[in-house]
Amino acid sequence: MDLDLRKLRYFVAVAEERHFGRAAERLFIAQPVLSRQVRALERELGCTLLERTTRSVALTPAGEQLLAESRDLLGGVDAAVRRVLEKDRGVERLVVAFSPGLHVADAVRSFAASHPDVEIELLRLEWFEQDAPLRDGRADVGLLRRPFDDAGLRTEPIGSEEKVACLPASHPLARRTSIAVADLEGETIFDGRVRRASSLEEKFELIASGEGIALVPLSVARSYTRPDLVLVPVRDLARVETCLAVAKGRRERRVVDFLRLATEILREPPVRLAAVAG
Repeated sequence: MDLDLRKLRYFVAVAEERHFGRAAERLFIAQPVLSRQVRALERELGCTLLERTTRSVALTPAGEQLLAESRDLLGGVDAAVRRVLEKDRGVERLVVAFSPGLHVADAVRSFAASHPDVEIELLRLEWFEQDAPLRDGRADVGLLRRPFDDAGLRTEPIGSEEKVACLPASHPLARRTSIAVADLEGETIFDGRVRRASSLEEKFELIASGEGIALVPLSVARSYTRPDLVLVPVRDLARVETCLAVAKGRRERRVVDFLRLATEILREPPVRLAAVAG
């Protein structure tokens, strides 16, 4: 079966927006056209991908699987096209990905100074696909935060950081200097199972609104400092490891050089809340 990449892109837009109208606006096409194309994809595959209601769209198990597969596939196609065009132009490019809250600027500056002929592009990773861009070619090197699937990847540990509880300022625990996991019993914790937010911005907005709390790496929480949120260390949570990652088998000089430089420059002592507060 030959899948139509355009239909896959249409499906992904609907699946991510959970709404045909918003997806049509995002794609700059008419909603009836979008609906017909997605139904055509379902007929070609012989399975139902979406459960439709008058107000929203939900993914079937098959739809969830296709969404995960399509993101990697479409990302790989886009990356392949980019590499072909770069080769045609005689351009060398390095794409450096980074997880929210982590910073690669020092390594990028150092690399750019010693490799002026290499164009550098930065890619901010989403929480749900830290490792995918390294596998499908959208990124060459990534600064990631565990957990992620490291099968097929080479990783270099950089450091670790503590997790903190992010609470609304009005929460009874917000005045504590530290808490234990047991103190959070009965709390609504945003962990992807209770309620999944589509972005960190949405998650922190929900917390500030009193909808729940989150246990997040300190560097992430620091990036979204706001007066209606409070960060409290959690004494008995395991620290989160950060590392550089690259797909095994990548031996291009620019990739090897950046990995070496970044490992030297970015490896540093763990970040602690007390140091930030001081």
